[in-house]
Amino acid sequence: MKKTAKLLWLLPLVFVLAGCGVNVQTKTSTAVDVGGVFVSANKGDVWKSMSLTPSVIGTPGSISFLDVNQLVIDPQDSGAVYMATDDNGLYYTYNVAKGWTQITALPTATINDFSVDPKNKCALYAAIGNKLYKSVDCGRSFGEAYFDNNPSVQVSAVAIDHYDSNQVYLGTSRGDVLKSLDGGQSWRSIQKLDDGIRKILVSPEDSRVVFVATVKSGLYRFNSGIAKSLDELTEYKNKFDGSNWVDLNGELKEFDMGINFKGLVFVPADNSLFMATDKVLLKSLDNGQSWAKIKLVTPDNETNINAITINPKDAKEIYYVTNTTFYKSIDAGNTWIAKQLVTSRAGSTLAIDFDNPNILYLGAKKIKK
Repeated sequence: MKKTAKLLWLLPLVFVLAGCGVNVQTKTSTAVDVGGVFVSANKGDVWKSMSLTPSVIGTPGSISFLDVNQLVIDPQDSGAVYMATDDNGLYYTYNVAKGWTQITALPTATINDFSVDPKNKCALYAAIGNKLYKSVDCGRSFGEAYFDNNPSVQVSAVAIDHYDSNQVYLGTSRGDVLKSLDGGQSWRSIQKLDDGIRKILVSPEDSRVVFVATVKSGLYRFNSGIAKSLDELTEYKNKFDGSNWVDLNGELKEFDMGINFKGLVFVPADNSLFMATDKVLLKSLDNGQSWAKIKLVTPDNETNINAITINPKDAKEIYYVTNTTFYKSIDAGNTWIAKQLVTSRAGSTLAIDFDNPNILYLGAKKIKK
């Protein structure tokens, strides 16, 4: 999306919100059961539900009933946002003010993970159940890129190398890490961990550096640059000697991490890595070799982080969300601003516009009891 076009939809959003005099603190006193997506044009100070869907009959529909588990922004176009849901498939927007459209070529199911090719915005990967789907035509059709023969195993993570987007990584709930060198046509197992994979993160600074986070807050790093062919991939499988695969959990033992991984974000502004569990938020400046704990306003045993995001242009701007509250720091966590959510649903995911970091996206889902 052109920057001018983006500003055009931002202006009415700001004016409408300002004219209503609504802010997060006051509106949440009458919070309602609304899901879908909320957008802020001013770093989370004011939020507006942006959940319309276009309709051919003139009356727009709404996605406000949906539970959102992930929001992914196209690396080439910050106006293009994809919404992965629980049980209701995948939606997209190219202009959030004009509403969301469901991708009907995918099953109406839970999207475990989703990724857009950094070099080809029409190449999309969606993890659903024990399958990985790929589209090469902007979501008009999808083919099966990977299938696990065990129906109880979930394809839980997918990541794409931004330097060579034919290199794709896949993680499963069984603990497998797989790699493809041909855009998902063929795969080779490169690691087997003893915990399910939750996140695979390719460093935006150096695509040869890849991080793997597991369900119970385990963290590993490996160097993918050595492997030039699928045969060579086997040469560093299961090696944790520090040359290829590095087990970073020893460095994390000094912190009471808990066993619920929630987020892993690399910030290009200062080459920092942030890791969150439901109880703690950490920062590393050396690819996970050492960590510093970011002090939060709540005690660890009362903290319940669901998702984090960081300003890619300024690592001092940190955001996280819980079941009831949105937190913001503009000074690297020295102080925090807390605002009650505008919905009675839990904040489930956060995303930030990399072109205009004033713009934040918040997804919500029902609290499971």
